[in-house]
Amino acid sequence: MDILLSGICGHMGKEFFALSNDPACGVTVVAGVDKAPSFGMPVPVFPSFKDVTVGADCIVDFSNHLATEKLTAYAVKTGTPLVIATTGQTEEEKRMIEEASKLIPVFFASNFSIGVALLTELAKSAASVMKDAEIEIVEVHHDRKLDSPSGTALTIADAIREVRPELKNNCGRSGHAAREKDEIGINSVRIGNVVGIHEVIISSGAETITLKHEAGSRSLFARGAAAAARFTVGKEPGLYSMKDMVRI
Repeated sequence: MDILLSGICGHMGKEFFALSNDPACGVTVVAGVDKAPSFGMPVPVFPSFKDVTVGADCIVDFSNHLATEKLTAYAVKTGTPLVIATTGQTEEEKRMIEEASKLIPVFFASNFSIGVALLTELAKSAASVMKDAEIEIVEVHHDRKLDSPSGTALTIADAIREVRPELKNNCGRSGHAAREKDEIGINSVRIGNVVGIHEVIISSGAETITLKHEAGSRSLFARGAAAAARFTVGKEPGLYSMKDMVRI
């Protein structure tokens, strides 16, 4: 499967490109899009989507949410399935993604780890059973990450609200007020070179369940994106996510 890789010169772009050299992953990067210098890249790298002259079976995006408009416009224009692996999208950018998904298959996830997808489903199940429990989410990432809370933490909270719709996010609690019963506390830590840690704490007071996922390498996100590309190509137009690949 041929891939056009957006953000090919970034940290995750390089991880995905390195993975594509392994025949077992089932994808091959044939070209990239990136404004950054692409010295030494053995495939063509275009500075923008309007310059792309190489066709592909799927676009994988590891660039930045600011590219959403041009990214989705190009994917729709060329009829190319799209995998979006960036976070921090504004509500307007999310609407662009939803509109694109009416015309092409779009796979959009805040985290491409199979383990995180399982963690999310387990947290949702626990919150459904422990209907009065208090819930806190702690996420830790490297000091270069721009968005807080992480898109993954917000995705976990959204999943919990599917079974506990009365809950609301409280991001970065501060001040002197007591914890409110109807909140999900989300706490962000930015330090060092941490790839990603997500912990969900669910407590009734009498007992506590702690679910934790720690990413040991960025390569797992690249492998997840490759799996998403294989999953998405050939699908009908629509908006897909990790929960479509992971069912428990």
